[in-house]
Amino acid sequence: MTSIPISVQGYKALEEELARLKSERPEIIQAIKEAREEGDLRENAGYDAARERQGMAEARIKYIESRMALYQVIDLDTLSGDKVIFGATVDLEDVDSGEAKTYTILGPDEADPSKGSISFLSPVGQALLGREEGDEVSVEIPRGRVTYEIIGVSFKGSKNLG
Repeated sequence: MTSIPISVQGYKALEEELARLKSERPEIIQAIKEAREEGDLRENAGYDAARERQGMAEARIKYIESRMALYQVIDLDTLSGDKVIFGATVDLEDVDSGEAKTYTILGPDEADPSKGSISFLSPVGQALLGREEGDEVSVEIPRGRVTYEIIGVSFKGSKNLG
């Protein structure tokens, strides 16, 4: 099996989510029981909603548990270098528009572009890996092909995560 890098913070967040989901099980079971007591299950929206909630929670629990065995936990505070690797913070400039972007390269289960992090598996993440300041990368994104210049590569560690 292939390991999947994840930051210490990302791993802890998933552990907390897993614990929360497991702690909600009795509440969900109680909601199903109460809805069942209301009678006819064919037209019982409360029952359907509780069962759906249970299914979603159990699916997420199963997903997290299966992924945890694959994770390689990496302490971002120990990373350094000049090349873009997992944990690097990369300052980019769109060559055509001049728009500046900054991304931290993380794993697929912790990346959140709205918070400035992207997965190393994303098209942009893949294009950046192994590159360094001054390099240009061209990548196909949903709005078309874009070329970025790498303005800087730094390692800010865990303090850079939200």
